[in-house]
Amino acid sequence: MTTIKPLPELLINQIAAGEVVERPASALKEILENSVDAGANKIIVQLQQGGVKQIRVADDGTGIAKDELLLALTRHSTSKISTLEDLHSITSLGFRGEALASIAAVSKLTLTSCQTGQSHAWQIQVDGKAVSQPMPSSLTLGTILDVDDLYFNIPARRKFLKSETTEFAHCDEAFKRIALSQPGVEFVLQHNGKVRRQLRAGNSAQRIAAVLGEEFSQTAAAVDEQSADMCLHGMVALPAYARSSRDAQYFFVNNRFVNDRLIAHALREAYRDVLHLDRHPAFVLFLEIDPENVDVNVHPTKTEVRFRESRALHQFIFHVINKALALPNQEVRADESVLTTRSLPAYPRSNHARPNIVSQPTSFYRTLFGTQANTYPAEPANITSATQVTVESDQPVAVEQEQDVHPLGFALGQLHGIYILAQNARGLVVVDMHAAHERIMYEKLKRALDRHEIPMQSLLIPVTFHADSLEVAVVEENQATLAQLGFEIAVLSPVALAVRALPAALQDADIVQLAHDILREIREYGASQVLTAKRNEILATMACHGAIRAHRRLTLEEMNALLRDMEITERADQCNHGRPTWFETSLADLDKLFMRGK
Repeated sequence: MTTIKPLPELLINQIAAGEVVERPASALKEILENSVDAGANKIIVQLQQGGVKQIRVADDGTGIAKDELLLALTRHSTSKISTLEDLHSITSLGFRGEALASIAAVSKLTLTSCQTGQSHAWQIQVDGKAVSQPMPSSLTLGTILDVDDLYFNIPARRKFLKSETTEFAHCDEAFKRIALSQPGVEFVLQHNGKVRRQLRAGNSAQRIAAVLGEEFSQTAAAVDEQSADMCLHGMVALPAYARSSRDAQYFFVNNRFVNDRLIAHALREAYRDVLHLDRHPAFVLFLEIDPENVDVNVHPTKTEVRFRESRALHQFIFHVINKALALPNQEVRADESVLTTRSLPAYPRSNHARPNIVSQPTSFYRTLFGTQANTYPAEPANITSATQVTVESDQPVAVEQEQDVHPLGFALGQLHGIYILAQNARGLVVVDMHAAHERIMYEKLKRALDRHEIPMQSLLIPVTFHADSLEVAVVEENQATLAQLGFEIAVLSPVALAVRALPAALQDADIVQLAHDILREIREYGASQVLTAKRNEILATMACHGAIRAHRRLTLEEMNALLRDMEITERADQCNHGRPTWFETSLADLDKLFMRGK
């Protein structure tokens, strides 16, 4: 018969260490959180052999009193909380009182600390089972924690650790997460005696640039929004600069790094409309929320949380990021082979026409772009054809002013019927006309569908085509859905359908192929999904069919109208698949290519 008995304290701590101290990076994270909670202004991390041989963290925080050193290494002893109410409103990074006890159970640990007001420091050592009494030591302020030979007493666990390079990479990641959340603290990271990171105290933008690099900062949009008791701020990379992996995704809740499914889903949804294929967004975001509305006591690693108002939070994050990515006129510049971005002044939505440079779009343009009454700025008076591009000397100021007002400048001509070449005040702009028009059409269709006002164009002669039985069934069962999308499709026979009307903006599309694609998506996703969760996908399909095709010649007037539409269209910097629609190269860059001035 088995006997129930309590486990030894050391075994309890070693079991806990399996959850809390998974690898050197886990131990480093817990120690860094303690240093931050102690109010440190400077934290120095020294690692040996990826943290397996040694983890040494020194801070200038408030320190630990002599009489509390033993308690600091005792399981469930903490200065962070004392009542159940405290647990429901946690503001510190640490609170369980498990980390140091767990680390001490699987390493050779030395804790040295000098509390503010003490004449000298005190030190305590743990070598597996044996715990020393506090002894005097030399340290003027703060705490130094030495963790040597991690898992020396659990060789089976140590075998599961990876190479030194891999373990250091995990430690570096833990270091970056803490450093990003605490820009006002100076951080130093050393590995095998070499300084790997040295981060001076500063503001959040400076810290983000120091950790993720200037390229990220220059290609990201700033976020700063508040609603009720929630505030979200930070930086999100523009879709054109998405990555092939999730290595630059940092989300903090009350300065605690979290990996939460709800948040991840909200961010994916915000990027879904502009992200290319299997690319992943990059971001550093900080959510500030009432501590009582978030539960951080979910997982031993404290990277998972629960929110009281999860739906409201999801919507808040989605709308804030969606808004940041939707802002038009994010300039994409080509510096030789490297793309960078910067914000441009928004083109005034209520001022489509400007004096002296207005012309009425041709009927061909009305057909192509679905324009009726609007007029658009044409090219400056000095540019009269696709080949005449020299700026006349008697009107340089007026031309520059017009180009400043319109960030994408004015068209010079087409390149192989695929790209529009334009000049602005800074240099040359190249636009992928199909991708740009596709985004414009897509955004117009979304707005029209939201208002239930997709304009329909009746066909003088209906377009008939052969259909299979499933397509015929889709038409018979989904007339209301088709009408909402702007289509009127009739069943002629068990194997034939006729398109009698379609969205006015798509009248130049390949009608038969468009009908096949729409019916396939309705059949695959169902009517309700097509108008809700899969709405954007089907509208993107429609926009792709309606956009100008490659090798189609446009007049300068039509090209300029397209540029003006881009300047007032949300998310016009990327097509529906996340690819960039345009880039700019400056005159200075062109001068370098042609070695002018040398």
